[in-house]
Amino acid sequence: MIVERDDGPIATVLLVDDEENILSSLRRVLRNERYLLLFASSGAVALELLEQHEVDLIVSDARMPGMDGATLLAKVQQGWPGCLRILLTGYADITTTIKAINEGQIYRYISKPWDDDELRLIIRQALAFEFSERERQRLERLTQEQNAHLQELNETLERRVQARTAELEETAGMLDVAYAELRRSYVTATEVFAGLVNQRFNKDRQTNAQVVALIKGYAEHYQLDERTSNDLAMAAALYNIGKLTWSDQLLARPSDLLYKEERARYRKYPELGENLLMTLEPVQDAGRLIRHHQERWDGHGFPDRLEGEAIPFGSRLLKLCVDFIELQRGMFLERRLSRDEALLLMKKYKGRLYDPQLCDCFIELCTTLAPDLVLADASIMALDTRRLSAGMILARNLHATNGMLLLNEGKQLTQQLISKLITFEASEGGRYTVFIRKPESDAPFKMERRDEHDPVAG
Repeated sequence: MIVERDDGPIATVLLVDDEENILSSLRRVLRNERYLLLFASSGAVALELLEQHEVDLIVSDARMPGMDGATLLAKVQQGWPGCLRILLTGYADITTTIKAINEGQIYRYISKPWDDDELRLIIRQALAFEFSERERQRLERLTQEQNAHLQELNETLERRVQARTAELEETAGMLDVAYAELRRSYVTATEVFAGLVNQRFNKDRQTNAQVVALIKGYAEHYQLDERTSNDLAMAAALYNIGKLTWSDQLLARPSDLLYKEERARYRKYPELGENLLMTLEPVQDAGRLIRHHQERWDGHGFPDRLEGEAIPFGSRLLKLCVDFIELQRGMFLERRLSRDEALLLMKKYKGRLYDPQLCDCFIELCTTLAPDLVLADASIMALDTRRLSAGMILARNLHATNGMLLLNEGKQLTQQLISKLITFEASEGGRYTVFIRKPESDAPFKMERRDEHDPVAG
């Protein structure tokens, strides 16, 4: 299985070919990769190795005496479905390739002679896909277990709370009653509270889950320490608890349109949120982050008009995440912004509303390092320009590095447009991430590889 370690292999790869020189070539290509390599000269030997080792990926030649590659991979699919399968095939092996696709359900096939760099890249992508799939399955199991636990907690809490739309006193009482649960597992309990808080808001204004996802994504990518990550997750789940006593009219109005008494009440919600949490020791630090998450880098925020690095780091990050989501929900401005519009607006106001360095890191995370972090629509995928194909439809506006709009959402790509994008990208010395809407059919896009010496790709 895949193991992430600094001093050892991260995956086990089985290479199968009846020709020793092919196995030697594969050994040479992969010698600098962090894989535990196993070698087999026939399908029978490969099956024996699979019985003895946990193999993450198998790469098999198509033509072998006795048991060909397609038959071997079909057996692997039946006996070890979690092991990814790649077929090495010549141009004349179309029948074997079709059999491997239909019966072995292979991940990819690679034509001989292969390109070394491409082979290494395909194996890395395959292992990354395998790791992501296993992590998804683990999280799915964990979610089911937590849902069962939350159901149990909800049944207990429902007997003590008369309505989920309770006012301030009822919410404070609920937090006190649940304190024992919070001490045992305060992160899980916080998710319960956040779910209850959400019942006070309309569905389109239930933002806690999205803010938590952004916080966790940032914490994981930039490797924040455990205590900071936990405090941030708690603060993200409960940042709007101070709004519970607002009227429905106030909750429905964008903050930019509030006047006089309403604006004064709005400016008190971070402080009120901290006050609600101060009696619970495990969430006091999170409460402090909530208090200051509406401070501004230039010192004109609230409630304490802190400036620059006097604002806690977690509060600065929480503000970025909250503003990013609320701008898209129409909770800040009267008009709902698109995801890209929200990022451009935040970039414009860095140094005034936001910590400049932290804002750059946040935008980079959302656009370059992990562009799918906040994708709620599973029908959208992120590609670089060299994986684009004619006929694809843009799911979001595409902007240049300097912010200039290049292509509008809904634009259908042509080969000429793709070539121009690659040329413009090279002139800027950067990389574009292009968001494409997947086709309605189940058939995947055909991703064509451009040779590095192709003048269009250059």
